[in-house]
Amino acid sequence: MLNSWPAEATAAVILAIVLVFAVVRPKDLPEAVPAVPGALLLCLLGAISWTEAWSQVSHMLPTILFLAGVLMLSHLCQREGMFDLAGRMMAKGAQGSPVKLLALVFVTASVTTALLSLDATIVLLTPVIFTTASRVGARPGPYVYGTAHLANSASLLLPVSNLTNLLALSAAGLTFPRFAALMVGPWLVAILIEYVAHRRYFATDLSVSAGLDEQDSHDQEEDDRPDSGPREQDTQDRETAVPVFSLVVLALTLTGFVVLSTLGAEPFWAALVGVLIIAGKRLVKNSPKPGERLAEVKELGWAANPWFLLFVMSLSIIVATVVDHGVAAAMRTVIPSGDGLVSLLIICLLAALLANLVNNLPAVLVMLPLVSGSGPTAVLAVLIGVNVGPNLTYVGSLATLLWRRIVIAHDHQAETAEFTRLGLITVPACLVGCTVALWAAATLMGAS
Repeated sequence: MLNSWPAEATAAVILAIVLVFAVVRPKDLPEAVPAVPGALLLCLLGAISWTEAWSQVSHMLPTILFLAGVLMLSHLCQREGMFDLAGRMMAKGAQGSPVKLLALVFVTASVTTALLSLDATIVLLTPVIFTTASRVGARPGPYVYGTAHLANSASLLLPVSNLTNLLALSAAGLTFPRFAALMVGPWLVAILIEYVAHRRYFATDLSVSAGLDEQDSHDQEEDDRPDSGPREQDTQDRETAVPVFSLVVLALTLTGFVVLSTLGAEPFWAALVGVLIIAGKRLVKNSPKPGERLAEVKELGWAANPWFLLFVMSLSIIVATVVDHGVAAAMRTVIPSGDGLVSLLIICLLAALLANLVNNLPAVLVMLPLVSGSGPTAVLAVLIGVNVGPNLTYVGSLATLLWRRIVIAHDHQAETAEFTRLGLITVPACLVGCTVALWAAATLMGAS
């Protein structure tokens, strides 16, 4: 078994390697490639006992299952056409106005992030935003930067909005409704600050538009295009149809999260039922052939991102080893106790700083055990820091790094300098404003 300082050094080196690999992603290899062997190596060397490692995995398992369910649910929503429908509605509602489109994008991205997680906003909504901006004849910059920021900032509202929220929910000991009640204020404050900042920062881009005439002409050309036959018409009908069944199931699933959490049951069961219902409908109605059904099931399984789930579990073991060997003691000297406004602001700022240094997922794993004794409000202050803070740098969250790859794939420049400048405008204001809103909500509700 390793002594304290060799164990600490080994765990720190492995954590650094894992984080650098996650940022660089050489040859697009999964983040789990170094994380799983790294966690096993720490167990083999005795830096962390097998019992403690298994305890970490057991503690994380409900969160992992919930995350898998939400990822599959988001995938099914995309396959059912919900995101394409949102894009068409935004383009129609904008009426050729870039400013109106910005407001609609903010509403859509905020709701998508809150209900289906930041991954849905990054992976599924961002490509739709490019298409929507093109339809309106607007420059895509304000809207795609908006999706990046809102994937982080607008993930404050519900436990399902972000993996960090799921971890905080467990540490805070809150129910689903209580969590949402405390965080609705910070959520609204963050969205408002982001919107005002984007309106001002991208004022020039928002003043440029192809105009209503060009858009109407484009729509008329689409309407005048002759039909190619029944099969093409059937495809067009499916593309323009409203997925009522899936929307109802999604609403019932979200209700199930609230009900199960209130009853003390694991909410991942509601996610599982929602996935089974929508997937079952698709297998029966949309995939009549056995080969098509098998392909649909495989696609759904990969949508759960098993490699990322392994990465999260392995990372929790690595971070636990680092924390147990000195980091916890060092952090306790700078983290204030209590849940007064000043203490909450310091906790939030420390969490944001740590997220930008080592990524938000390790940051929340480090900080939650250290602040949980100060009550649920202190845990939620950490959440504000690790969710909003990553808008300052690309390395702050894995979602932001993924967003950058998607933007570059669409031949749009994602300059580090511009991302940082916009972050310097929004992040400090959001951190302070959201923390004050959290403190006010906790004071009014007696949640301290």
